[in-house]
Amino acid sequence: MKIIVLAGGLSPERDVSLSSGALISNALIENGHDVMLLDLFLGTDNKEIEPVYRNIKSNQKFIYKIPEKEPDLSALKSSVDFKGEIGRGVIELCKEADKVFLALHGAAGENGQIQALFDLNEISYTGSGYAGCLLAMDKDISKRVMRDSSILTADWKYIDLNENNDFSDLDYPCVVKPCSSGSSIGVTVVENEKQLLNAIDYAEKYENHILIEDKIEGREFSVGILDSKALPVIEIKPVSGFYDYKNKYQQGMTEEICPAEIDDNTKALLQGIAEKVHKALRLGYYSRIDFIVDKNNNAYCLEANTLPGMTPLSLLPQEALAAGISYNELCGKIAESS
Repeated sequence: MKIIVLAGGLSPERDVSLSSGALISNALIENGHDVMLLDLFLGTDNKEIEPVYRNIKSNQKFIYKIPEKEPDLSALKSSVDFKGEIGRGVIELCKEADKVFLALHGAAGENGQIQALFDLNEISYTGSGYAGCLLAMDKDISKRVMRDSSILTADWKYIDLNENNDFSDLDYPCVVKPCSSGSSIGVTVVENEKQLLNAIDYAEKYENHILIEDKIEGREFSVGILDSKALPVIEIKPVSGFYDYKNKYQQGMTEEICPAEIDDNTKALLQGIAEKVHKALRLGYYSRIDFIVDKNNNAYCLEANTLPGMTPLSLLPQEALAAGISYNELCGKIAESS
């Protein structure tokens, strides 16, 4: 197949996406496909990654290392002479491909906007449709759907920062986060009222709508879904702090145990809830569902990821490998899915 791996874009998770896209492209080339790695925002103006098809005969590999800090999107926007989030030639190139493998994370790539645009242009793509992406990306909506489906999730307060808000009734510790961001960008664990305003200012850098969520103490787990079935459970143990942007993408910052060292009942509980969340949010061929399990073995769903990371340190590839599915096989299965 002629496959475009669409990555980058104008998102705080841009660097994570480009790293995922590079690895996915290499795997698909090794699988025998003709592959173009295309930046959603830079399109045909990209001077670093030439938008041409490569195959096994090209003998070239894509490499992209994630920096410790989030990208400077203002500088990126000022480097081009057009407006909008889609670069020159992107839609035309995607129409000509047999399939678009979405390696995007966050913003338009994961909130349903790109999926809806592709549907209107009859472009075949991987992952969830626009409705599932919208439901999962907006954390307030997804938590409401979970509650309606009797899925346990931490209590939360939805805040519109354009309005006057009263924070006097908050319980501490709590977690402040943008409503529709990922990779823990803009997220702060707040221990007291003194830390709250700084946390809100940080989240507001990315979005005017935020969540303030009860902090659940416990062990952190994640469960990947592939073809509607749960993969082995993985446990996440940051060396220090919580599972933030740096701990997620820098080598040696987090211990990841897969399969997780848990009893069969806990394993079945997490996998069952993950499949239930996947279905309730109308997700597609694959996803990843994140949890905190407290000391009483209550499993709180944190969020669902419609386009999970596919970097060397990402969770879904590790879970697939524990199920006997190699990285190249995983990419192949996703590429061939509808």
